[in-house]
Amino acid sequence: MRTRNDVASLVDHTLLKPEATVADARLAVAEGVDLGVFAVCLSPSMLPLQVAPDGAAGPRTCVVAGFPSGKHHTLVKAAEARMAVEEGADEVDMVIDVGLALAGALDRVFADVLTVREAIGADPVLKVIVESAALLEFGDAALLESVCRAAERGGASFVKTSTGFHPSGGASVDAVRIMRAAVSPGIGVKASGGIRTADAAAAMLDAGATRLGLSGTRAVLAGFPA
Repeated sequence: MRTRNDVASLVDHTLLKPEATVADARLAVAEGVDLGVFAVCLSPSMLPLQVAPDGAAGPRTCVVAGFPSGKHHTLVKAAEARMAVEEGADEVDMVIDVGLALAGALDRVFADVLTVREAIGADPVLKVIVESAALLEFGDAALLESVCRAAERGGASFVKTSTGFHPSGGASVDAVRIMRAAVSPGIGVKASGGIRTADAAAAMLDAGATRLGLSGTRAVLAGFPA
């Protein structure tokens, strides 16, 4: 049986609303500390931001790059990611150009990921957002698999389902299963976008997710036993 703390340790507590302020980000960090989450995921403009008192353990800091469209030039994504790491980010969640993937330009998807990886170095965790719902809607499962493999070759630590901003939708159990099977065991799978209940979170974990991106974290965790 998964406990509240078990699930919290797999959560990226997320605040990516365009209207969010630095004060909102500080509140999100404080809530993340209170809930015992793994990381707090923010827009890079919120950095630098202290996530725990000096010398104390606290959540890791995660930021997004090329968010939410993925249409930024690769060098812009790389610069954004590098600056975030220099300002204290431990993890970067970058968005691929979904149009390139749908056009079959997987070599360019690979190069996009590789360029960001080279910009941030080997140590930071790099999660690659593939917009799985869009790939499944406009492509198929084979395309989602191929994109995940290209991301892994480019240096991804995780493949991630969604930004949560695409009209095709967010995470799905089917997408998580496909993504889990597509990448090596050492590569993580982050389910993110539209996960609002404990049952939905548990289903994603059962399907093979190793990290969850949640904005309504407190409500989701409340559905698990203490």
